[in-house]
Amino acid sequence: MSLLNQLFNRGIFGAKCKTSLNLAIARMKLLQNKRDMQLKHMKKEIAHFLQAGQEPIARIRVEHVIREMNLWAAYEILELFCEFVLARVPILESEKECPRELREAIASIIFAAPRCSEVPDLLQIKNLFGTKYGKEFIMVASELRPDSGVNRTIIEKLSPTSPSGEARLKMLKEIAQEYSLKWDSSATEAEFMKSHEDLLGGAKQIHRQDGISESRPSQQGYSQSSVSREAESLPAEATQRFQRLQAQNPVGKNMPSSKLTSASQTPLDTRRDQTDVMERARAALASADRATAAARAAAQLVNVSYGAPTPTVVAEGKPLNLT
Repeated sequence: MSLLNQLFNRGIFGAKCKTSLNLAIARMKLLQNKRDMQLKHMKKEIAHFLQAGQEPIARIRVEHVIREMNLWAAYEILELFCEFVLARVPILESEKECPRELREAIASIIFAAPRCSEVPDLLQIKNLFGTKYGKEFIMVASELRPDSGVNRTIIEKLSPTSPSGEARLKMLKEIAQEYSLKWDSSATEAEFMKSHEDLLGGAKQIHRQDGISESRPSQQGYSQSSVSREAESLPAEATQRFQRLQAQNPVGKNMPSSKLTSASQTPLDTRRDQTDVMERARAALASADRATAAARAAAQLVNVSYGAPTPTVVAEGKPLNLT
């Protein structure tokens, strides 16, 4: 029974493989003839653009011409591989493993099948070989693993990368020569050879430089005027205490000119320490004000509940009435 199944399946594989290969060969011939007409029309348009001086449009259109020519060349190679496999279908039916002389042709067809959407017969051929040789055989060729056996030219012609500047310049010169145009290619050569900068990296670097340039004057501008501005922002009572602290530690009023010049040359860390001290002093004054307000509120509560006389609090030598 197993022998009959093998013979039956062998006959089905051979018939389906021959049918799909014949259809793929006929379809690729039609596509090649169609692309010949399209390429002639596209080259003629590019020649008109070059003659009219519209070189930027010609540089863009020539990329599409190169892609179509690469696909045309890939179809030509695949057509030869399909004819080669078609002539050896009886050998494929008789052997379980893929013959070594047919490995390049079969692997190239499997690799090109999902990349040639205009030839759906190649996908049917790929599925037939997957059924016969297994999924691992298909994955090796599709993912271009080592020793996949895929033809190098097929890989290059079906590559999605954009053509290089040299290839585009060469094609433009061939089109100009084919239509006998006197075209000066110096501007196009300069454009293709120009190295375009990375805008993302450049923008980040410019932003960082602007941030550094803005931070330097702000750091160098620290002087005694900033101290006075901080004093103005404090409350009235805290301003007096702040002035007392400033009088105890005079920074710029009673300091000689030599010391002022040395102080202006102090490192940035020292200036930052001074600002930290000022911020701590402001925080201490604010906490003292809050404590004074709390004591005043407590005294008012005592007066309301017990009817005691209004006490006075002496703060820093000055009597303050808490009512």
